[in-house]
Amino acid sequence: MDIKNIDLSKELKKYFGFSTFKGQQEEIVNTLLASKDVFVLMPTGGGKSLCYQLPALISDGTAIVVSPLIALMKNQVDAVNGLSEESGVAHVLNSSLNKAQTKQVFDDIKSGKTKLLYVAPESLIKEEYVEFLRDVKISFVAIDEAHCISEWGHDFRPEYRNLKGIIDKIADVPVMALTATATPKVQDDIQKTLGMNNALVFKESFNRANLFYEIRPKVNVDKEIVKFINQHKGKSGIVYCLSRRKVEEFAQLLQVNGINALPYHAGLDQKTRVANQDKFLMEEVDVIVATIAFGMGIDKPDVRFVIHYDIPKSLESYYQETGRAGRDGGEGYCLAFYDPKDIEKLEKFLAQKPVSEREIGLQLLNEVVGYVETSMSRRQYLLHYFGEKFDPVKGDGAKMCDNSVNPPSLIEATKDLNFVLKLIKDLGEKFRTKDLISIITGKETAVTKSYKLEKSEAFGIGKEQSDNYWKSIIRQATVQEYLKKDIETYGVLKLSPKGNDMLEGKCKEQFFIAEDRQYDLAQTKKSESEQVQVQAGGGLDQVLFGQLKDLRKKVAHKLGIPPYTVFMDPSLEDMTVQYPTSLEEIAKIYGVGEGKAKKYGKDFAEFIKKYVEENNIERMQDMVLKQVANKASHKVFIIQNTDKKLDFEDIARAKNLTMNELLKEMEAIVYQGTKLNVNYYIEDNFDEDIVEEFMEFMKDSESDSMKVLTDEFGDDLSDEEIRMLRIKFISDVAN
Repeated sequence: MDIKNIDLSKELKKYFGFSTFKGQQEEIVNTLLASKDVFVLMPTGGGKSLCYQLPALISDGTAIVVSPLIALMKNQVDAVNGLSEESGVAHVLNSSLNKAQTKQVFDDIKSGKTKLLYVAPESLIKEEYVEFLRDVKISFVAIDEAHCISEWGHDFRPEYRNLKGIIDKIADVPVMALTATATPKVQDDIQKTLGMNNALVFKESFNRANLFYEIRPKVNVDKEIVKFINQHKGKSGIVYCLSRRKVEEFAQLLQVNGINALPYHAGLDQKTRVANQDKFLMEEVDVIVATIAFGMGIDKPDVRFVIHYDIPKSLESYYQETGRAGRDGGEGYCLAFYDPKDIEKLEKFLAQKPVSEREIGLQLLNEVVGYVETSMSRRQYLLHYFGEKFDPVKGDGAKMCDNSVNPPSLIEATKDLNFVLKLIKDLGEKFRTKDLISIITGKETAVTKSYKLEKSEAFGIGKEQSDNYWKSIIRQATVQEYLKKDIETYGVLKLSPKGNDMLEGKCKEQFFIAEDRQYDLAQTKKSESEQVQVQAGGGLDQVLFGQLKDLRKKVAHKLGIPPYTVFMDPSLEDMTVQYPTSLEEIAKIYGVGEGKAKKYGKDFAEFIKKYVEENNIERMQDMVLKQVANKASHKVFIIQNTDKKLDFEDIARAKNLTMNELLKEMEAIVYQGTKLNVNYYIEDNFDEDIVEEFMEFMKDSESDSMKVLTDEFGDDLSDEEIRMLRIKFISDVAN
């Protein structure tokens, strides 16, 4: 390529309309134009695509761009063709083309019109394509998303491993590899596989200073996300889920809660996928709920938030997905929800994989756990992972994460750090984190047995502390550079020069870790009323609760019915959380429904409205989460068939329900304010006197709980029978 007479700034202005290059772009373009191999590590939004588009447009021949996704290729081809008055400057060559379209691509390449040919690695191996491309002038080959080459990358594609052989068959031209995420291990792997060991490496800082990182415990995640999106109304965002099923379900949930959202995953037909993606790009839809299939190469600059419903399988995935926020340099909020159970689930999936894949997957997963549970600056942790130093006090974006805004409590652990460093050295620097923790806490494993470590003095010496405590020490010692992980035997811990200095007493720094955080969110099955409290994300408004109980008493007294038949306690509790001020909002309260809201809701809505105004309460309307209609619900069927006076047993059998399940559904119907005709069944199956006695008791009772009722009627009636009579009472009196 003759670059002597080319004014790159002029060409940049001509094609892209920019007056100046960004970062190292100009140097990268010049290196490629000088026929040298180039390795580009640049974060999402850094301008990677320009690094191969500009040299392709000004060079003789056609540049081949290897890209993993059809959506990504389409997006970029449209963008490049938009830069030129002529059509056919950029083309896609893949399985989606028919014969006539493929011929058009070949003709445009032969005529010299096509400067960029985007091709998937699967297509590039086709013999007919290789034969054709050998006979035309190729300017260079660019491999986008190059992390797909490495097994250590977050999106490994076996087809990428064969690219070196195919490129050699086609032409002897310079190669450019580009990625937005590569740890030193992945970078090494890419260069070896592509035979690019002499390539010039250009590495931009991975620091995206405008992004705010936050991790929240995964409690009431649906409600939390609806609330968050409503607080960012009208802004573009992406919600990532790990499974296609969850994508579909959650997109639907957002829609019923008034959020303009669409799903995107590989299981949708191509037409729907493309349409949904285009609607997002054209701002016809605010939120895309997606699997990782969405986003690679999607150039939407104003995505304002990226939410991870599920924690990703690797920090590369997390970094690349969060990197889709704030590409214009504006606001970018990255929120992820974490439950250790999700990690356990991913570990179980990995257990079914071949050994090498399993080992790699577990190491990547351990890094994710380290990130979400760290007490240090999340930005510092991320950048360290990508081989970059960051000052958590003075660095650009230092205060842009939850740990920096609300620092956790720290414990001084210098003595325990020294113990860990000494142990690693004494054991010959050949063990991974997991094995070291087994030794320290005294757990026998295959590794400890094969090395006879049970006899070591250190075995079990730290069992008073939790595994997490020792993990924190090892993780933070690695980030603070007392330890390093060997790049060849990934995960084996070795002492760094700083670690050796610490051990020899030359380093006098104190070492701190965060107090062990409680991320164990497994919840025991709670009563409905407790669930309401948990959903609120805080305690009840006890003052309002007491006042609502008084109001309920007055309403009940006026109507001559027991207070609990107006609204149950859990309903009042939910009102103290949601602060409903209209009948429509009262109807959405737990255990109410439209019928009951119309009958009793007016007094309560007015009372709460006044209370909110007097106490200057800021209501969170988005806390009222509408659920997608449960297709398993049999409400209509039950109402229709009790109206037809069918036996309960027949109704249950028709829907394959147990009697317990049927009664549960009936209870839900009557407690939400709908009348249910059950008198025919009660008359046929119960003694008249006991029914009368039960009804009288209920009228005077302060509670409708099963405990109170079984204490009174347990000798004469079974639990099922008590529940049936209670359904009749609530239906007759309250509805």
